[in-house]
Amino acid sequence: MSTLSARPSYAALLRVPHARRTFAAALVGRLSYGTVSLSLMLSLTRATGSYAVAGLVMALFGAAGVVLSPYRASLVDRHGPRRALLPMALLYAALLCVLAAACARPGTPGAVLAAIAALAGACPPPLGPTMRAVWAELLPDRALLQRAYSLDGVAEELLFVSGPLLVGGVVAVAPPTVGVVLSAALVAAGTLAFVASPAVTARPAGREKAEAPTGGGATGQMRALLQPVVVAAAVGLSVSGVDLLVVAYAGERGLGDGAVAWVLAALSVGSAVGGLVNGAVAWTSPTRARLPLFAAGLGLCLAAAGLAPGLGTLVPAVMCAGLFVAPALTTAYLIADESAAPGTRVRAGAWCNTAVNAGMSAGAAAVGLLVERLPLPVCFAVSGAVAAAAALVPGRRRSGSARRAGPVSRRRSRARRASRRSLPSRESRPSRP
Repeated sequence: MSTLSARPSYAALLRVPHARRTFAAALVGRLSYGTVSLSLMLSLTRATGSYAVAGLVMALFGAAGVVLSPYRASLVDRHGPRRALLPMALLYAALLCVLAAACARPGTPGAVLAAIAALAGACPPPLGPTMRAVWAELLPDRALLQRAYSLDGVAEELLFVSGPLLVGGVVAVAPPTVGVVLSAALVAAGTLAFVASPAVTARPAGREKAEAPTGGGATGQMRALLQPVVVAAAVGLSVSGVDLLVVAYAGERGLGDGAVAWVLAALSVGSAVGGLVNGAVAWTSPTRARLPLFAAGLGLCLAAAGLAPGLGTLVPAVMCAGLFVAPALTTAYLIADESAAPGTRVRAGAWCNTAVNAGMSAGAAAVGLLVERLPLPVCFAVSGAVAAAAALVPGRRRSGSARRAGPVSRRRSRARRASRRSLPSRESRPSRP
């Protein structure tokens, strides 16, 4: 099913022209998404003195971002990254600064804070989906692209771990509104550096749309995206449920908050290790066959974690579950890229990204209701069953996308180039996707 690959390596990936510069800039901008939630929650709590109002404002901020994510991605596909991302980033950064100023001003009504937060949540630039689309343009080799997506997923995982730690350092010496302003500065600087990279084309995708295969149309593409989107949503729902389940597990056994931190750290470590290993393996099975296996593995490990008698067994069980998280999401993004019609790569990736975020939001609410009504082992089993059920969604390939699927070997590439040289004219050659 798979073999360990000596080449291409992660070092070879970062030696691709402009890859390091572009990736680093995207990570700076995406770090903002790891710092803004905690900074904003602390600022709102201090400004309003009410957890309920702060929670409502945060819910509006998150909901606007999730609902409008595909639309923002379509603007990038339509107008190009340079024309779409920078205005979004600058508007988002400006609104975050306005929100920070409103939180710092005593007596600001909650309705005003909610309105500004909703507007800000509607504007975050889709740096993650755009970076994955840039990887797909830089790396025509599918094996190298798999490694790039794995590295991207692991880096994103680390950003959301290090972001709150950075906020913790900031609020130790300054008001939490400074963290909100820092988030604004990160997204503005990162996006500006990202769009300035030579790897980020300013050309919109409109010209590619004319060359898109006609088979299936928009309906066929949505059917092809059904499997990765459903699995991404299920993974987000299951993983977000683990946070609350671990808190309840520790409270039930009197383990304390330190135990919770260790378990959740094990989940992140497992996800990072799984992502790196997934990128290092030369898979011989197609992506649509691997995705259900990753989802099912996550579900089984979560169900087993609910049977852990103590912390010593819960930590390795949750770490084993984490081993499947990054590979499942990475594979979902790969399938989305394979299924995307030319000129819609950012939008296809954004659908998976939106599904993960929506699943995480729904998971926290659903598990919160279950914990009060069912035993913890049953709650763990239900959380795992969601991921396992997503493995049953059939994978359907979009018509015309088969040529991009699977690893591309160097030997076949040379053979293609040789056959193309024997053709009589440039016009008769097949167009490169």
